[in-house]
Amino acid sequence: MDLNLKACSLGIEFGSTRIKAVLIGPDYVPLASGSYTWKDHLEGQYWSYSLSEVKSGLQSCYAALKKEVKEKYGATMNTVGAIGISAMMHGYLPFDEKGRLLTPFRTWRNTTTAEASEKLTELFSFNIPQRWSISHLYQAILNKEEHVKDIRYLTTLAGYVHYELTGSNVLGVGDASGMFPIDSESGTYDAKMVKDFNELTGMDVVKILPKVLMAGEDAGALTREGSLLLDPDGDLEEGIPLAPPEGDAGTGMSATNAVRERTGNVSAGTSIFSMVVLEKMLKRVHTEIDLVTTPSGKPVAMVHCNNCTTDMNSYVSIIQEAVELMGGNSDLDEIYRLLYKKCLEGDLDAGAFTVYNYISGEPVVGLNDGKPVIVRRADRPAKLSDFVRAHLYSAFAALAYGMSILQDEGVKIDRLMGHGGLFRHPVTGAKFLSSAVNAPVYTMKTAGEGGPYGMALLAAYRVSGGKMSLEDFLESEVFRNTEGERMDPVEKEVEGFKAYLDRFIKGLEVEKAAIASF
Repeated sequence: MDLNLKACSLGIEFGSTRIKAVLIGPDYVPLASGSYTWKDHLEGQYWSYSLSEVKSGLQSCYAALKKEVKEKYGATMNTVGAIGISAMMHGYLPFDEKGRLLTPFRTWRNTTTAEASEKLTELFSFNIPQRWSISHLYQAILNKEEHVKDIRYLTTLAGYVHYELTGSNVLGVGDASGMFPIDSESGTYDAKMVKDFNELTGMDVVKILPKVLMAGEDAGALTREGSLLLDPDGDLEEGIPLAPPEGDAGTGMSATNAVRERTGNVSAGTSIFSMVVLEKMLKRVHTEIDLVTTPSGKPVAMVHCNNCTTDMNSYVSIIQEAVELMGGNSDLDEIYRLLYKKCLEGDLDAGAFTVYNYISGEPVVGLNDGKPVIVRRADRPAKLSDFVRAHLYSAFAALAYGMSILQDEGVKIDRLMGHGGLFRHPVTGAKFLSSAVNAPVYTMKTAGEGGPYGMALLAAYRVSGGKMSLEDFLESEVFRNTEGERMDPVEKEVEGFKAYLDRFIKGLEVEKAAIASF
């Protein structure tokens, strides 16, 4: 088929385990993709990624996409209609006046800012999670870190990559809302909280934060230096418009048509989080609930959990190794498919197993560190189906605990969409999530594409001319003919998950003992 690249949009997302690019056509259907696998590492006491790998990973990811476009369509990627960059939210990337990074990148995964988080939450009467950029900044101030005096700008990973491509120090409102609280009325950082922070620290914080942009606004264009960073072959033209860079929460909402009030989505992969668009603000401050925004600035209640499938993936790798040892089919996707199918045969409360999947801390349940733990009851048989079910239940456990607070606040949800790697096998993922939150869950064919697909949609919206709201654009243009699979909660399965969650919460003392002992 002939491919009109000018009518296409490109989304690139820096996730926790993959950098992925998705190219969509004028009908908003994915045409090609590319990816690069990476992993965070501990640098001192902080989880981090190197900026050199950010750049090399970006180039490898784009090269894989470019190759697929050439093979499938016979076209050389020399342009697109628009580009969008997104990444895992929050974290700490402070730069000096010469653009030098002052500390290793401190990611969302770090739970080293408890003192700052607590003090800012009290100061603002607004929950400030540990992973937010402002928590990292204030903790650095409290720690009297030498680099603070040299900070000239502070950004997120998406903001950094966007700056390297365009020279524009801007950020989409959704990602910005994970740096510092946003006033949805003004569409920028909350003025009173800015004043309070400045008085507390003697710092003019707005001077170092990126300019906030709404979805569809002009976020700059690809420079010649940026085009060569993305495509060292030199084929890609400069001047391509870029969408405001966003966080993975906002792109997940866009990818699932969950930006309208009373809609929500759950993104499940290395971490897991839910986003529910609010009709009105919550009555009370809850440290388990983040208040962020959609890419168009509407208030959102977010339950963010640091741990989801990473621990389970380690055990699946052991199973893969055992399969290879016996000379069987060790295709990882096939192993996951079979395990997800098998776990449906398990006991509804996961039988003998309780799993604590905490590679890192989990503030939602009060843990500042993590150690993976498996507890098995001796009075029930050890079955593979229960073992896998327990891992999947644990992936949803902390989220379910946080979501119950929204139910107590009277928040209404008409539609909850599931997306991300866990929903590549939609029946099992949706069934267990539906049981965990006791609500209908929808998945779409693009559920496995997740954030980069959502970022490609935001790039397409950037060049749509702003003729309609983002909510209407997604509803009437992108998803008007999209069919999703609906999974309704089943009472006995809801009860089974609740029994597991009760056991899980009671057994957190075992997890705390493991953290203290190993």
